[in-house]
Amino acid sequence: MSLAALAAPAVSVPPATDGKKRFFDSSLGAWVVKLLPGEFYVSRQNDEVVATILGSCVAACIRDPLRGIGGMNHFMLPQGQAHHWNGESESARFGNFAMEKLINELLKAGCLRENLEIKVFGGGNVIRSSTAVGTRNSEFILRYLNAEGLPCAVHDLGGQFPRRIHFYPTSGRVVRRFLNNTSAGAVMSEETAYARQLSAQQTGGDIELFDR
Repeated sequence: MSLAALAAPAVSVPPATDGKKRFFDSSLGAWVVKLLPGEFYVSRQNDEVVATILGSCVAACIRDPLRGIGGMNHFMLPQGQAHHWNGESESARFGNFAMEKLINELLKAGCLRENLEIKVFGGGNVIRSSTAVGTRNSEFILRYLNAEGLPCAVHDLGGQFPRRIHFYPTSGRVVRRFLNNTSAGAVMSEETAYARQLSAQQTGGDIELFDR
């Protein structure tokens, strides 16, 4: 069963999934939609929470507070075509494509661009690497928002620890938790496995903060 069928009339825009990614969390009193790298999700449901775990990846939480509609994306690389925000890509692994798709889906759902409230998270350099993908992702998202004239209400980027993000699309509430060092290896293993999977595919171009 697809997320669209389970969550209707919410707008589901990731590729079709099997329902295992949406489950009821009794401690939250809400349905949780788990977002993986390269996916995004839009909802107007009061009882839905969008959740993801970020290492070097970045997630943008965007909503229209007047419409009560919001969504999140999760991208792993800055942009598909150098120096072009709207470079073509078949995958939301790229930040420019992920941002374009999420914003376009929000606008199609009835949101107004001038009303969008944007909060961005992630971009941690959780392992030592000369490429510093987390830093590149963090710098990209801030440049992108500035270039597009989109104000950023909150940004929590960088550092050395993975993050767990819970986003409540209708209210805009975000809960961020830092994960400890023992979680960093698992998060990076998942991101690395995802990157290898994608490399084999043809592609074009209020907030609550908790210490670990």
